[in-house]
Amino acid sequence: MKIKYVDLIEQTFHFPQEEFQVSDEELTFHGVPLMDLVREYGTPLKFTYLPKISENIQKAKGWFASAMKKVDYKGTYNYCYCTKSSHFSHVVEQALKNDISIETSSAYDLDIVEHLFESGKLNKNRYVLCNGYKTDDYLERIAHLINLGYKMLPVIDNYQEVDVLNALIDQPFEIGIRIASEEEPKFEFYTSRLGIGYRNIAPFYRDVIQNHPKIRLKMLHFFINTGINDNAYYWNEFNKCLTVYGRLKEVCDSLDSLNIGGGFPIKNSLAFEYDYAYMVDEIIAQTKNFAEEAGIDDPHIYTEFGSFTVGESGGALFKVIYQKRQNDKERWNMIDSSFMTTLPDSWAINKRFIMLPINRWNSDYERVFLGGLTCDSDDYYSGLQHCLIPGPKQIVIDRDEEGKLTYRVTTKRIRSTSGFSIPVPIRIPWVATVACNTASFPVPSKL
Repeated sequence: MKIKYVDLIEQTFHFPQEEFQVSDEELTFHGVPLMDLVREYGTPLKFTYLPKISENIQKAKGWFASAMKKVDYKGTYNYCYCTKSSHFSHVVEQALKNDISIETSSAYDLDIVEHLFESGKLNKNRYVLCNGYKTDDYLERIAHLINLGYKMLPVIDNYQEVDVLNALIDQPFEIGIRIASEEEPKFEFYTSRLGIGYRNIAPFYRDVIQNHPKIRLKMLHFFINTGINDNAYYWNEFNKCLTVYGRLKEVCDSLDSLNIGGGFPIKNSLAFEYDYAYMVDEIIAQTKNFAEEAGIDDPHIYTEFGSFTVGESGGALFKVIYQKRQNDKERWNMIDSSFMTTLPDSWAINKRFIMLPINRWNSDYERVFLGGLTCDSDDYYSGLQHCLIPGPKQIVIDRDEEGKLTYRVTTKRIRSTSGFSIPVPIRIPWVATVACNTASFPVPSKL
């Protein structure tokens, strides 16, 4: 009877996979030897593999280019990275190497944007899409950058934003309008809190924008919380969006862009399957058919991919420092970190991630629960710094021009909420691991 961990994985999944390989009983991630990271930097540890960011951006560009070529689509495709997914400079700058645009969601993002413009890292001919509910500070920062001549495109979330921007901006400017999409019946709410309702957009344009001396409508924005999926609900909402676009286009010559938001899923298990190319083909084909039937130009397509850009570019590594046997069936493996400190997506919004060991692939396996170091049940707590558990050290991994791996420590110490500086633990005799997406879970192992 096969009871080794490697047997379990090979019998359950197609393994090895594109990003995960095992060499000498140790896991690699895109060729990065993860046990070497543990030996060199200790745990807990977060790492980012920068080449994966560019790889995913180029994949998306390729899918849209191919889809547009198939149907002779006349509009352009514009990839935007939404900075809320990761504000780290090494992430944003890596993404910008691929000639893309930026999408923001708060006033704080615009300090980053202005710096990127001034340093020449963000192309001044690229639009910056400003999404989300806009506080006074956010609106003031948008207006400031427009007055400086930058190509900012505020996507209107509510009626008041237009009046405020008009008062602050001293030159003609463009806007987008976000549709308040209707969510799936099983969702906790029926209509998105963001944007303007389907029925209200055309009257809003006619009454406020159409004859305005300074404002021109350029974009219609569409996004649903459940993401881009091949189901009746998504296509129904997408076609409602196209219908609104067509109605606006009849009376608005300046409207030329359709923003379909984000929502591409990322790999969250070894059994993950999603046909990205098919979905892009369908989106472009349906948009092309609609434009032809409506007798309008093919709209320029914008996307705002955040998790898809960075979600598969890194992982977290832990040690299992102790196993507690609480009864005949339940065993708890205690890790050298806290889930709410290191893996907030897993405990706060119930995200799932790939979990794999780094070493001991030929050892026997058993079912275990994973426990963090805090004193709270299940290591759940509504705060990111609890019991003074430190955040992990963070490593940026890249490849030089010759393809050789390079490593850079970006975070050595994390300051606690009380102001004390806490050193990150370096070594503990027992090692456990995880490698995967934005976060992961560990299993026990020994050095």
